[in-house]
Amino acid sequence: METRKIQQVSKGTFTVSLPREWARENGLSAGDVVHVHASLDGTLVVQPADDETANIDLAVCDESPEQLARLLRTAYVLGALRIRVSAEDGFTERQRTSLRATVRTLSGMAIDEESETGLTTKNVIDSEQVSIRQSVRHLQFVALSRHREATEALLGTDSARTTQSDDARGDRLAMLVERYFVRSLSRLDAIDKLGEDRADLFSFFRVADELAQIASCGDRIAAVALALEEPLCDRRDDAVAAEIEAAAIDAREAAETAAESVFDQNPDDIWSVLQTCDAVRETLDELERRLFESSEGNYEPVRALSAVRRTADCAASIASIGLRRGIQRDRFEASRVAEARTEDGSAVPSNADN
Repeated sequence: METRKIQQVSKGTFTVSLPREWARENGLSAGDVVHVHASLDGTLVVQPADDETANIDLAVCDESPEQLARLLRTAYVLGALRIRVSAEDGFTERQRTSLRATVRTLSGMAIDEESETGLTTKNVIDSEQVSIRQSVRHLQFVALSRHREATEALLGTDSARTTQSDDARGDRLAMLVERYFVRSLSRLDAIDKLGEDRADLFSFFRVADELAQIASCGDRIAAVALALEEPLCDRRDDAVAAEIEAAAIDAREAAETAAESVFDQNPDDIWSVLQTCDAVRETLDELERRLFESSEGNYEPVRALSAVRRTADCAASIASIGLRRGIQRDRFEASRVAEARTEDGSAVPSNADN
């Protein structure tokens, strides 16, 4: 780290000289324009005006449609404002169809130009129009709804059996949050437009990732439901179904409360979530043991138990994010922080931080 002395020139203007090596490395010289960002966290950052992350060019050849879709999604998550995919010999019909379909799943992107050998997509939404907080809340609703519907289908409490979800809203929202978090790592102007600081963006990114995993748990439960010839309640497994239902409800409610605690830290809510998640794990462990020891050999629900257990783990992780944000914002008194420690003085169990 270098230090610089602040100088004052005419009319009270303050100046600071730029390190010569930094200017050379970034191709800057006298007369060039730079961006100066006074960030919300109190730092003043100087960046070259050119945004090297804005444009990404992908030259492809014989990649499969699935590989092209992955390339396009990855470039999107990297924060590119313009993505051009080109193929010297042109795209096959399957490649072009895959590219077009993938663009439709990228929030805020649209096809700008298309030819026989290339396809260009560009950003059509300004960062100031994006609410990361609202996107996380929307993802919370999507993930928990999917989880609830899958559980109801498994247990037979819903009139219609579920199918594997083709609802891509959860994936789109999770990618949107990751996109703006990644972009904020290199472009300070992106942070300012979002109205968030980097610490908050990192927290929201982590919460979105956990919520996306909860949605995946819902898909796993749905897969178990599809594999069963009839719901658990129709197979005289009422006791097992009741325990799974109670555990799933507790895990979802814990995840919902935990997500709210990230935005508005409440010590009692956070401790309650962590205790609930521990209780859910204990219940599922005992139920799984009984299923394996049962003479009936009823093993099908075990995969669903694993998904519910993972949901509880995600809820605990989200609560831990709220815990850290609360401590950073002095929302927790010293006595409350002490309650999070075990009798031997160790910190909050690590399984809540996974």
